Amino acid sequence: MKAHELEAAAQVAERACDLARREILSRFGKTGVSFKADGSPVTEADLAAEKTIRRVLLESYPEFGILGEEFGEENADAGSGRPHWIVDPIDGTISFSRGIPLFGTLIALLEEGEPVLGLIDLPALDQRYLGWKSGGCRRNGQPVRVSEADDLGRCIASMGDAICFDFSGRSEVLARLRSKIPLLRSYTDAFGHAMVLSGALDVMVDCDLNPWDAAATQLLAIEAGGACETRIGARNKLDLIFGSPALVEQILDFFDSASDVSD
Repeated sequence: MKAHELEAAAQVAERACDLARREILSRFGKTGVSFKADGSPVTEADLAAEKTIRRVLLESYPEFGILGEEFGEENADAGSGRPHWIVDPIDGTISFSRGIPLFGTLIALLEEGEPVLGLIDLPALDQRYLGWKSGGCRRNGQPVRVSEADDLGRCIASMGDAICFDFSGRSEVLARLRSKIPLLRSYTDAFGHAMVLSGALDVMVDCDLNPWDAAATQLLAIEAGGACETRIGARNKLDLIFGSPALVEQILDFFDSASDVSD
C-alpha cells in the first residue's frame, strides 16, 4: 500500500477506536470478568469493542481479512498477499476488570504478513499512538521517539508478567534481566509498550505473545526510531524485545546465550 492509502487506513482505524472507546469506558469498573477455555480473561467490554471495531474496518475495507482475539478470523479467503487487520479490543483485560486504567486497544494492518500500520489506544489515559510504514510514530498527533539509553545498569526497563517467561521457556533470560537491570519494572501490556514508544521507558521484554498482542508494536517501535526484535518461545508464541537499539542489542545476548529455548 502507498503512503496515502496507509494514511486513509489509519483514519479508519482511529474512527473504529473512537467508537470502541465508548463501549470500553462506559463499562470500566462496572463489568464482571469470565475466563475463556485457554484461561485468558474476557469481559462484556472486550466483546462489544471488538464487534464495533470489526464493523467499522470491514465497512471501509470489505475485501481485507481480519483477525481478532475474541471472534477469530474473518475473510480468511482474502489471500495471504492481501492486507489483513489484527485486533485486540482490550489488551490488559485483567487491569481493566480491576479498575486499573493501564489497558489499551491494539489495531494493526499487515500486508504480505508484515505490519504496515499500528495503533495503540489508551482510552482511560486519553492517549493514542499511531503510525504507518515510513510515516513515523505520533502520540495524539505529536511525534514521539524511543529512548537513546545505552546502559542497562542505569536504564528503566519493563517486562511482561513473570509467568510468561516461564511459559516461553525464558526463565534464564528473566534471571539475567533481574541481575543486570536494577530498575526492572512490570508495566505490562499495551501501556508498557506505549511508554517505550514515548521514551518514558528505555526498553521492554514481553514474552509469550499472540499476534494481536505484538503486531502494532512491531511496526510502531521501528517508526519511533527504535529496534524491535522477535523470537519464538516454547509455546510457539512471540517474544518481543523493543526500545532503545543499543539496549535491545544487549538484551538479545541474553536470549542467544540462554539454554532454556533454542531459537
